[in-house]
Amino acid sequence: MAPAADRRRDHLELLQIGFNQDTTCFACGTNSGFRVYNCDPFKETFRRDFNNAGIGVVEMLFRCNILALVGGGSAPRFSPNKVMIWDDHQGRCIGELSFRSQVRAVRLRRDKIVVALEHKVLMYNFADLRLEHSIETLSNPTGLVALSPCPEHNVLACPGLHCGQVRVELYDVRRTKFIQAHTSALACIALSQDGKMLATASERGTLVRIHSTTDGTKLQELRRGADPACVFSIAFSKGERPHWLALSSDKGTVHVFSLDQRQPSSDVGTTAGTSDAGSLRNPVSPFSFVSAIFPVSYFASERSFAQYRLPEDVRSTVGFGPQPNTLVIVSASGSFYTAAFDEQKGGVCQQLSFCKFLELDQED
Repeated sequence: MAPAADRRRDHLELLQIGFNQDTTCFACGTNSGFRVYNCDPFKETFRRDFNNAGIGVVEMLFRCNILALVGGGSAPRFSPNKVMIWDDHQGRCIGELSFRSQVRAVRLRRDKIVVALEHKVLMYNFADLRLEHSIETLSNPTGLVALSPCPEHNVLACPGLHCGQVRVELYDVRRTKFIQAHTSALACIALSQDGKMLATASERGTLVRIHSTTDGTKLQELRRGADPACVFSIAFSKGERPHWLALSSDKGTVHVFSLDQRQPSSDVGTTAGTSDAGSLRNPVSPFSFVSAIFPVSYFASERSFAQYRLPEDVRSTVGFGPQPNTLVIVSASGSFYTAAFDEQKGGVCQQLSFCKFLELDQED
């Protein structure tokens, strides 16, 4: 029989997976270290093994050599109460942030570090690790927090102090907005790259609501389905004015919605307009005659424009690929998918590639 250490080494466990800020790479924390992969073309960029010591959070800073690491798993490499700033060129930690409770999530931009604890979100200056802002939140065990990566706009979104409420910090204009996005608890939040659009899903998982962060206006309501689901991830397409939004959930279908018909105003404090109904891409329900049975919002919300069915019902994270109208998806089983959708017709997405990267690692 193999020694216990060898058996642990053979059993590679994924603790966390996440894309970098522009979805060109993704990183995964495992029970023995962390690995970074390039999305297009797909390849492993580098890995760091810590002798069966786990990394529960790994956050990249675009494609540079600086990462934020948090220990995790049954034998954590670092304390789960610390954020370690790792320089991969030097192969060592160059800074750390310590807390009294477990770190739930970390977000990076080139000038800021944001740390989510269960009841707080804290922002630090990257250059000297100086605390700049501390925010009290409702209980946030999954570490919900979003940070705009765009250098021109510093926007943060996190849970507020009331159920279903999002607190938005517009640091450039020193303004705080509170948006009552849902009546039930939040399950997922995302910001567009410039921070002007906020997407949220609640623990019910049936609707995604899009709000303008500048004035709190609800821009769009998107329906994933009628039955409850656990929403794993939400992603805006790239660019200053995103045209698409993608969503993954425990139902195994990735949904793509069009955002063309409503966009926030570029002027802070103005109300976003809407386009003519004829430009609506996402289908709406034609069965309005049964509105006495279902809520009015069921028929007002828009269905997805395109769909991609994953062959496995496991936790997944979706983003938009480097090529137009493409999706990149990573799953907790160690699978990587790319798919394409027709921007005119929508419907079922075409799978472009598939790789079981964990099996490839274990065969080395």
